[in-house]
Amino acid sequence: MTEPSIPTLNDIIAARRHVYRYLPRTPLYHYRGLSDLVGTEIWVKHENHLPVGAFKVRGGLNLAAHLSPEERRAGLFTASTGNHGQSIAFAARVHGLKATIAVPEGANPGKVAAMQNLGAEVVVHGKDFDTAREWIMAEAEARGGRFVGPTEERLIEGVGTYALEILEDLPDVQTIIVPVGAGSGACGVCIVAKTINPRIEVIAVQSAQAPAMQLSWKSGRLVTAEMNTFAEGVATRVPFENTQRIMRRYLDDFVLVDDRDIKSAIRLLLEHTHNLAEGAGAASLAAALQLRERLAGKKTVLVLSGGNLSLARLKEVLDGE
Repeated sequence: MTEPSIPTLNDIIAARRHVYRYLPRTPLYHYRGLSDLVGTEIWVKHENHLPVGAFKVRGGLNLAAHLSPEERRAGLFTASTGNHGQSIAFAARVHGLKATIAVPEGANPGKVAAMQNLGAEVVVHGKDFDTAREWIMAEAEARGGRFVGPTEERLIEGVGTYALEILEDLPDVQTIIVPVGAGSGACGVCIVAKTINPRIEVIAVQSAQAPAMQLSWKSGRLVTAEMNTFAEGVATRVPFENTQRIMRRYLDDFVLVDDRDIKSAIRLLLEHTHNLAEGAGAASLAAALQLRERLAGKKTVLVLSGGNLSLARLKEVLDGE
C-alpha cells in the first residue's frame, strides 16, 4: 500500500501567499533573562502576537483558500478546545463562510467568546475534545458540511510558515522546541527545519498530565492516555496518525513536562518578556529549563504558540496554585 503523502517545503512556501494576505509575520526576540535562566542563547517565536493570539490561524487561512465551491457553500465544521476553533472561525469570516464549532464542557470561556465574536456558531458538547470531535464529525456528515480535523495537510502547510520565518530571521538556529497538542505545529517545524538544515534539532513537548502524543511517538504505535492537564492546547487524549507519522520521520526528541513547571514557565515569561502565555505556549520554556544541560551552548528557539490564558487561570497561576 502506498504511504500517504507528507507536506513538503514547497507546499509550505506556497502557503505563505494565503497566510500573508491576512496576517503579519510574527517577531522572534532574544531575551537575556531567559538565556541566563536556561544557560544558553534563548529566542522566543511570538505566535501569541497573531490576531487570534495563537499560531493555528495560519493553517485555517491556507485550508480555506483551497476549498471547492461546494465546500464553501456547505460551510466548515470542526471541534476545538479553543485555538483551532478560532483559526477556523477567523478563516471562515475573511472568506465569507459559515463555521460551526463544537467545544467540550468547561472550554476556555475567552476562547469560546472569541470564536463567537468571529461569527462562528459554537456548540458545547461532551466532556473532552475527543467527544466533541466525534459528535461534530457526525453533524458535518448529516448536514453536508466540510469537517476540518486539527491535523489536515493544508493546516500543517499553513502553520509551517512560522518555521520559515524562524529560519529566515535566525539562520544559525540549532534547536527549536515546539509544543504539541494534535501536532500540526511540530510537523510544520520538522518539515521546514529538516529540509533546509537537517542538523537543526527539533524537540517536541507535551504535558505529563496529557501524554498521549508523546507515548505514541516513543512506542511507534497509537496510544490513548489520560488527559488531566490544565493546558488545553496540549490536552490530547487520542493521538493522530498523520502527525505521528511525520514526527516519527523527522523529530529528534519528545519530552514531557509537569503542569507545575508549565505554570512556573508562564510566570517566568510574564516576568522576562512581558508576554502572557497560555499553558501550551509556556511548555517550550518548561522543556528548555528541564533540558538546560543538553541545550548548553546551543542557539535555541522556543515557540510561544499562544497567549489565550483565561483571567481565572492567570489568577491561579500567579497565586502559585
